[in-house]
Amino acid sequence: MIHADVKKPAITQPELWRPNSAIVARANLTRFMREVERQYSMALPEYWDLDRWAVEHPERFWDVMFSFGGVISETRGDVVLADGRCMPGAKWFPQARLNFAENLLRRRDDTTALVFWGEDRIKRRLSFSELYDNVSRLSQALREFGVGPGDRVVGFLPNMPEAVIAMLATTSLGAVWSSCSPDFGVQGVLDRFGQIEPKVLIGVDGYYYNGKVHETLPRLVEIERQLPTLKKMMVVSHVASNPDISNLTNAILFNDAIARHSATTIVFAQLPFGHPLYIVFSSGTTGVPKCIVHSAGGTLLQHLKEHLLHVDVHPGDRLFYFTTCGWMMWNWLVSGLAAGATLLLYDGSPFVRNGNILFDYADAETMSIFGTSPKYISALEKQGLVPRKTHRLTGLRTMLSTGSPLAPADYDYVYDKIKRELRLSSISGGTDIISCFVLGNPLLPVRRGEIQCRGLGMKVEIYNDAGRSVRGEKGELVCSAPFPSMPIGFWNDPGAEKYRASYFERFANVWCHGDYAELTGHDGFVIYGRSDAVLNPGGVRIGTAEIYRQIERLDEIVESIVISQEWGNDVRVVLFVKLRDGISLNETLIERIKAQIRAHTTPRHVPAKILQVRDIPRTKSGKIVELAVRNVVHGRPVKNIDVLANPEALDYFRARDELNQ
Repeated sequence: MIHADVKKPAITQPELWRPNSAIVARANLTRFMREVERQYSMALPEYWDLDRWAVEHPERFWDVMFSFGGVISETRGDVVLADGRCMPGAKWFPQARLNFAENLLRRRDDTTALVFWGEDRIKRRLSFSELYDNVSRLSQALREFGVGPGDRVVGFLPNMPEAVIAMLATTSLGAVWSSCSPDFGVQGVLDRFGQIEPKVLIGVDGYYYNGKVHETLPRLVEIERQLPTLKKMMVVSHVASNPDISNLTNAILFNDAIARHSATTIVFAQLPFGHPLYIVFSSGTTGVPKCIVHSAGGTLLQHLKEHLLHVDVHPGDRLFYFTTCGWMMWNWLVSGLAAGATLLLYDGSPFVRNGNILFDYADAETMSIFGTSPKYISALEKQGLVPRKTHRLTGLRTMLSTGSPLAPADYDYVYDKIKRELRLSSISGGTDIISCFVLGNPLLPVRRGEIQCRGLGMKVEIYNDAGRSVRGEKGELVCSAPFPSMPIGFWNDPGAEKYRASYFERFANVWCHGDYAELTGHDGFVIYGRSDAVLNPGGVRIGTAEIYRQIERLDEIVESIVISQEWGNDVRVVLFVKLRDGISLNETLIERIKAQIRAHTTPRHVPAKILQVRDIPRTKSGKIVELAVRNVVHGRPVKNIDVLANPEALDYFRARDELNQ
């Protein structure tokens, strides 16, 4: 188990699910434990023995994971970890050479690799052999356009098969892939792609959302004009059968580009384990987005560990995550191909068909693993949906949630209204590591309101302000030893100054992730929100999720956002609520809200002000933006408004007379 210097009595949360003997016997994790026992002639009586061994012997753990995951590599080498005491600076498998795409294209049979639903308007599927052949054709086209190792190819695409094909073709050549979703405005795209100077852009003619067509060709024209490094643009036909690309200077239709080539055996570029694979972007709500560079080997190995051991993905499983190409969960989802899963792709609103479409999808395609967000789960509850009564969900055995903390009430809803025999795994990590620090586990019980465990091989701890590891109290979530999916660095960051400042300034030689969290008595985790959004009235640190968890229990409230406002010589807590249609905030409801928070937290948590707004601003990946609202309330500028899905919502927070009282 995880050892901490300071321990406090644990509050035991009720178990909502526990694996039966058949689940334990079938789990990849059980098989992995037996493999470790065999290789090292040791006994691992329970999961926590493996967890402790993996942290104490990281080189052995990741070496076994390399083999267990069936990593395809030209060479592997004898060294697992070099400069292991450096953080950053550690180098994993420095002698290995491999190709990321080759590991995801292991199969060439006729079983289904990708299923795609574009709301309820488009349905497509590709077999593994069709996926391979399309990647082969596109990689030849990219090579024809001059793309080689280290070049950047970018996607302005929905979560559709062409996005997967484009990423795999790009990385098969050793080029670097980056993407954003087509709901980004021109400036949001330029803020990202302009920094990394792409050679080729693969865009879409439009997309569907909530039954409406949104055309994107005019934006592509402007993007092309302002990206001088582009040598070629490829346009995917999605909302039109033959889109007019005559206003683009150097463009070709995607289908025309690949039609010029016959499918052949792909020659995968064999490159170092640490070769750049992806560039992903921070949210950009406080400035120009950071360009975070991730390695091919580190991403592959970490994702294999999470999919195989923590999620328990088996060949033939149907893996779904509701995501766009602008969120790292898309990268995470696509890696499921390396575990032999069929990917279920979806683009559009999740609330089509009165909120039932994703469960319709689950039934139609026998979904095994359903990935979503707390916001979606909460919205289902507010709408009064009871999927267990309206859908079969016979294949569904695991539900994943990330993007924000999952409230205890959300656990109750999933088990009461969706499916009882289901492992609900809240997971948390981020774009920064393109993976997770804390996740689910098929061998452990699910406890209400808790994340099951830390990721294997990740020395995740909670530090107090003095830098001591603690249990049973809130603090900073850190990782105090290197791990393979640490970024290579940031793009255009000489001397890694920005990289070090982002994660290593708070505690020397320790990754400080920026989450305010707690380690429970049975080695689970609770996330209380982002550290930079923590409320601090009277010097008491309060995680925003502590308040959200109480607010979500009130039927009148659709969603909320809480900030700290500078007031006098201190700060005060201000809560903004979006209410159901036809409901107005009055003194009775205000007192109910305060009573709910006071009864289940402390008097310090009770907001000094509660105000009604018509909407809550959020990023395009669905995360509410507490810092942006805080800036607006204090009359400060909000940078990069283009990253917001609904920037007009900020107007509801400006110049409110109530905030001066």
